[in-house]
Amino acid sequence: MSFIEEIMAQNKRRTWLLVLLFPLVFAALGYVCLFGALRSSAEPGVLLEAEAIHYESLEIIPSDTRLAFDRTNAVALHFLPFFWLLAMIWVLLSWFVGDHILLKGSGAVEIYREDQPEIFALVENLCAVSGLPVPRVFIIDDDSLNAFATGRDPEHASIALTKGIVLKLDRQELAGVIAHELSHVLNRDTRLMLITIAGISFFTLLSEICFRSARCSSRNRKNSKNNGQSLLLLLGCFFAIYGYVLAPLIRLAISRTREYYADATAAYMTRNPRALAEALYKISHDSRVEALDKRASMSAMCIANPLEKNNFFAYLSGVFATHPPIEKRINALLDMDKQMTC
Repeated sequence: MSFIEEIMAQNKRRTWLLVLLFPLVFAALGYVCLFGALRSSAEPGVLLEAEAIHYESLEIIPSDTRLAFDRTNAVALHFLPFFWLLAMIWVLLSWFVGDHILLKGSGAVEIYREDQPEIFALVENLCAVSGLPVPRVFIIDDDSLNAFATGRDPEHASIALTKGIVLKLDRQELAGVIAHELSHVLNRDTRLMLITIAGISFFTLLSEICFRSARCSSRNRKNSKNNGQSLLLLLGCFFAIYGYVLAPLIRLAISRTREYYADATAAYMTRNPRALAEALYKISHDSRVEALDKRASMSAMCIANPLEKNNFFAYLSGVFATHPPIEKRINALLDMDKQMTC
């Protein structure tokens, strides 16, 4: 098995692992939160009529913890079909329309050969070298230097380049960046990240909906006790913890080295690792993409961190970073360049 085929097989396994881990960890977190809520709110020794009959038939007197466990199990069984429905909706949306959502969210606009013939010439030449079908090409109207690729497979792949990266890099440097993004397509990284980011975005969106609904509920009922508002706030915190903390940790545990692999694959594709190293150096000084400031989960897709450096979510992105430091990537590429020129 070749190096590329090994990476492809590895990413295929990781994709299925993500599909399993996201709903399982979500279910486990939900179960723990539900148990904690029922345990803290239960009145000692107070049983519902059905519970009293059940425990009397078993000839036991349940402890508060046993009662909370049994109640949690009963509630979880009722919500299990709804939970699996949500999980299936997430998988289907991620698979079929996740790339469209991400491209639209970044403000990317599709271009065609007649618009940018030089870019298409680079893409087509690199695709011929790598054996990939030509992807759709998008431009993000931003003067910064960044790029990303997305799509569930090579036949449905897209690459997006900022206007700045097209204008500020020379032809060889731009070829290195495009080769890097095509390497993500070739290695099937785009499929893995599509599932991951769509999952994170789904739960962070739910948290925002809950918080905004709680805020509206508070304005509408200022002078009355509002249990609905408390429930929405709890749900918002639950989804936020999962979307901003646990889901990125799952992503971090599954993939740490894909950028090194993509850099190496791009270097062999172009036979010019120094050009990509020089491109990364320029990118590192101006990588922020304003359109992505509120879409922190997409930062993992980009060739460099696109978030504002003092942004809170940029801090979280750094804590849970799956991109190695650009300095290390540049050094690795320069070492490759020395080996190729020897």
